[in-house]
Amino acid sequence: MVNWPVKSSYGCKDLENIVRILRHPGGCPWDQEQTHQSIRRNFLEEAYEAAEAIDRDDVDGLKEELGDVLLQVYFHASIEEDAGRFTLDDVADGVCKKLIYRHPHVFGDVTVDSTDQVLSNWEELKKKEKHQDTQADAVDAVARTLPALWRAEKMKKKAAKAGFDWREASGALDKLSEEVGELRRAALEGDGDPAEELGDVLLAAASMGSLLGVDPEEALHAACDKFSARFRVAERLAAERGRTLGELSDGEQIDLWREAKKQLK
Repeated sequence: MVNWPVKSSYGCKDLENIVRILRHPGGCPWDQEQTHQSIRRNFLEEAYEAAEAIDRDDVDGLKEELGDVLLQVYFHASIEEDAGRFTLDDVADGVCKKLIYRHPHVFGDVTVDSTDQVLSNWEELKKKEKHQDTQADAVDAVARTLPALWRAEKMKKKAAKAGFDWREASGALDKLSEEVGELRRAALEGDGDPAEELGDVLLAAASMGSLLGVDPEEALHAACDKFSARFRVAERLAAERGRTLGELSDGEQIDLWREAKKQLK
C-alpha cells in the first residue's frame, strides 16, 4: 500500500510521481509490463479523443482528454528514464530549444511582416534542423503513421513548394479521371492491381483537395457522417416496405438511396 498524500488539487509533478509509483515494484503489475509498442495504440486513441472534444467544443471533455494524452507522454518518458536513455526534462529541453530556434522573430533578431512569412521561415528552419537538403527529403520525412489521406495531403503540399503541382483544377480532375479509368480496368478486366490503382485514385483525390484548399481527411469524415445519416433513412424506408436492404436489387437500392438523400435535404 502506497502512502500517497491526499490533496485538494494535484499538479504535473504529482502525475510524474504517480506514473513512477505505478511502474515500479509495489505499484501496478499491468503498468510495469507495458512497453512503447504495447501502449502505442493507446497514445493514438487518446489524441483522437482529444481532437473529438475540440470538434465538439467540449471544454470539460478536452480537459479530461488532454490529461489522458499527458499521461501517455509521462508514461513513455518513464519507460525511457528507466532505460537510462532520456528523462521527461530532456523531452522538455528538446522542445524548448526547438521553439526558440524556430521563432527567431520572437527570440532573435529576425523581422517578419506576416503569418505566411512566419510559416515559410518555420519550414526552412525545420529543413535545416532535420538536415533535409532537398524538397524530396522533406516529402520523405512526412510521417508514415499519419492517416493516409492526411499523409497524402502533406506530401503533396511539400511537393508543391518545389513547384511540382497542378496549376489548374482541370488538370487535376483529368488526372483523377485517368486514375479512375485505370481502376475500372483493373477491377473489371483484370488489367492491373486493384489495390495499387485504388491507391492512385485516392492520392489523386487528395491532390484535388489540396488544389481546392479542402482538407481531404475532413472531407471524408463529412462524407462518412452523411453516409451514416442516409443509411439510417434508407434502412427505415426499406422496413416500411416490408423489406431489408439486403433483399433489394442493386437498382432498388439506388432508388432507395436517392429517396433517402431527398428526405435529408
